[in-house]
Amino acid sequence: MGTTRFQAWCDNTGESLAVLLRKGSAGSNTVVDHIAVLTEAIAQLPARYRRDLLITLDGAGASHGVVEHITKLNASPWRSVHYSIGWELGERERAALAQVPDHAWGVVLDFEGDPRDPGEAGVVGLTALLRHGPGGDQLAGWPPDLRIIARREKPHPGAQLSLFEEADGWRYQLLATNTPSKNAQFLEARHRPHARVEDCIRTGKQTGLGHLPSSAIEINRAWCLAAGIACDLLCWLRLLCLDGPLAQAEPKTLRYRILHTAARIVRGQRKRKIRIPETWPWAQELADCLLTALALPLPTRC
Repeated sequence: MGTTRFQAWCDNTGESLAVLLRKGSAGSNTVVDHIAVLTEAIAQLPARYRRDLLITLDGAGASHGVVEHITKLNASPWRSVHYSIGWELGERERAALAQVPDHAWGVVLDFEGDPRDPGEAGVVGLTALLRHGPGGDQLAGWPPDLRIIARREKPHPGAQLSLFEEADGWRYQLLATNTPSKNAQFLEARHRPHARVEDCIRTGKQTGLGHLPSSAIEINRAWCLAAGIACDLLCWLRLLCLDGPLAQAEPKTLRYRILHTAARIVRGQRKRKIRIPETWPWAQELADCLLTALALPLPTRC
């Protein structure tokens, strides 16, 4: 059997996504696998864009091995490598949260950049309490530049809460980062777009990865490679040939409106023509897409 592991790397130019095919018995936070995927993801970025990297991971990546690996990458004077990783709400974090007064919680920004009601959400830094609290340095085994940021918000109906959260009435989310000289509000807002990684996983499943695994590892490797190529082709299609809502459409939408259209390319009078049913709602979008693709310049060799 085989499963896939996704990891996204982001910098100021975009993002890179790597996929690793693993055995079904592999652990969720295997350090060797994480580092292998991160290395492959970095290798996909052009060399000139690897000097300023932001690595975002979910809670499974919050391991000593991964954090220490990124810390070593950041030690080079020729590049800056920061991380923003989901952090577990453990006993030491709960004890620190209990010491935070209400007035210390800062304002959380919504997706439009406007401040939310302090009675609905808040953000605060926990590093000082965990490093210099009554219990001593609770983060002694981690790099000295590691910072912990906590976010709380009123839970939505049906949310699954821990006993600590049910008693407190707030839902907590924590993250760890090594970015200095930035306030907790900025760091929390910067980490939130990591949710798009889950969108990449979902759309990847729509493009073929959802049919994994097979009984043979060779079939899984070939299928994973084909699905990865399909994801790349759809990204270039949206970037180069589509405009408007279709440029942001997901694979299912593109498959229905563009890719599966009953159209034909015919030749006559020394011309190529495309015949699209007049009743098709997206006939013009498909015609524009094909004309744009045909007008693209030929690739040049480096």
